[in-house]
Amino acid sequence: MDKFLKAAIDEAKIGMKNGGIPIGSVLVIDGEIVGRGHNQRIQKGSSVLHAEMDCFENSGRLKASDYRRATLYSTLSPCDMCSGAVLLYGIPKVIIGENKTFSGPEEYLKSRGVELEILNNSECVQIMESFISKNPELWNEDIGE
Repeated sequence: MDKFLKAAIDEAKIGMKNGGIPIGSVLVIDGEIVGRGHNQRIQKGSSVLHAEMDCFENSGRLKASDYRRATLYSTLSPCDMCSGAVLLYGIPKVIIGENKTFSGPEEYLKSRGVELEILNNSECVQIMESFISKNPELWNEDIGE
């Protein structure tokens, strides 16, 4: 397994262990993880701390030139909000662990020039299917339904 996807899965497991929604993300620049995060909407009572947003926050201030060399890894297809951040910062590539349980605006990202690689990783799928079946209300809240 790709070491960066594994790091994102590890983040998802941290979130799950702490009572949150098990989605993880890492930001990679020049082969190094510069930020990592997991969904913390429940833990921090946040309206915006999806895994990708937490990852961006934990990456600190970066230059536009840094983002243009970055790859974002996420265990789940990024939602509209997180996809917007990808576009805002000009991140050229997103590696998606899975998009079976949820699919964000992938076609729109592609139409804006973002390269997507969808892995359909079985561990990512299993983590989300298990969480969604046990916590449908929390999941629907997280995706705005």
